[in-house]
Amino acid sequence: MAPARPPAGLCDSCRHQRLVPNTRGSVFSLCERSRTDPAYPRYPRLPVLSCPGFEPVPPPAPEPPR
Repeated sequence: MAPARPPAGLCDSCRHQRLVPNTRGSVFSLCERSRTDPAYPRYPRLPVLSCPGFEPVPPPAPEPPR
């Protein structure tokens, strides 16, 4: 069983986070905002406790009634 990934703080619930695995089994938290705004680091130091660009992941859309 793989070891649990340490918490990434706000990034774990941010819509701009993308988890990037490597070939050795590690997983890195990539900030997608870094692609368009150089003020955001590509791979922020974790855990992130505050971030002006934080946007929560939207809730899943409800399933249509059957």
